[in-house]
Amino acid sequence: MKKLNLSLFIVFGFFLIGLVFLFPAQETALAKSDNSVINQSNNGNQGKNQNTVTTEDITQTEDATEIQGQGKENKGNEESNKGQINAEIHRSAVANFVQSLLSVADREGGIGEQVKVVAQEQSNSKEVTAEAIDKVKKRSKIKTFLLGTDYKNVGALRSEMVKTRNHIEQLKRLVDKAENEQNRTELQTQIQNLEQEQTNIDNFISQNENKFSLFGWAVKLFVK
Repeated sequence: MKKLNLSLFIVFGFFLIGLVFLFPAQETALAKSDNSVINQSNNGNQGKNQNTVTTEDITQTEDATEIQGQGKENKGNEESNKGQINAEIHRSAVANFVQSLLSVADREGGIGEQVKVVAQEQSNSKEVTAEAIDKVKKRSKIKTFLLGTDYKNVGALRSEMVKTRNHIEQLKRLVDKAENEQNRTELQTQIQNLEQEQTNIDNFISQNENKFSLFGWAVKLFVK
């Protein structure tokens, strides 16, 4: 019975691998076909409308562009407010955090250099984290369904979150050593901002780790 289960598991594994290579090729072919149809349609429309652009058309285009831009901005704000995360939101949040810390460091004497070190290390971590978030988000849905999430980049995110927790602890120890109330308040505010960013990324990790995959389901089935 064990040999039968092992054989089925091996066959199922080869089936999954075949699908991983098959579906990207189909997606690429479909994408090329769609682009060809779109280009042909656009060329036809350009031929028809080449000399018929009016002031009204220009006005309508400008209005549509403005509405589209407002829509994107609102969407970005809504995503941020809901605690969701993407690469650009993370870069922006950390950039603001670093700028505020450097301002405090310039005003501080004793702890100024330590604050600068934390700011620089978090700035270095920003790009690693943003790239990992971007890769996890852009992973093919088919691959995720078949094999699971991008565990390599999820692991990279976990590693960067350990560094972030260390930075938070360092800042908490420095708060009481600040020379004036304004700097203490600013440090506490930035600690809260970094904690919120860490919570957002932790939620992002959990959401992606818990996604269903056919391979994961098969492993659980055969392990039983």
